[in-house]
Amino acid sequence: MIKCTAFTNSIKKDIMGVSKKINFLAFLLVGFATFSFAQQKAVKTVVIKTPTVQCESCKKRIENYMSHEEGIQKVNVDFKKKTTTVVYLTDRTNPENIKALIANVGYDADDVTAEPDAYKRLPTCCKKPEDGGGGEKKN
Repeated sequence: MIKCTAFTNSIKKDIMGVSKKINFLAFLLVGFATFSFAQQKAVKTVVIKTPTVQCESCKKRIENYMSHEEGIQKVNVDFKKKTTTVVYLTDRTNPENIKALIANVGYDADDVTAEPDAYKRLPTCCKKPEDGGGGEKKN
């Protein structure tokens, strides 16, 4: 009987040890999941009026420039509708910074006017019609 009791106590200790390990692992898993959820970044989309985009070249210029900026996830310029849609991380940038980036490429963005030197460097087809631009390049 003594051997049986000792054996039973040994099994109980083993089960308690395994139970504590499972509880600890469950605690770690819940903690990790909570931490991961808290670290998710807020993603927003903004549509900016870009009235001075004229052609496919304008579209490529803005999209290429913006794609390298921190916090910008996706950029789509619609030169026919004269809008630029940007998906961005809210903890890295904001709509005002995005407008400034577009202006730094040489295009008006909502209420932000194109940076003059950048505008001067644009090819003729990407300039405003009143400056002799507009439309696709003719080859």
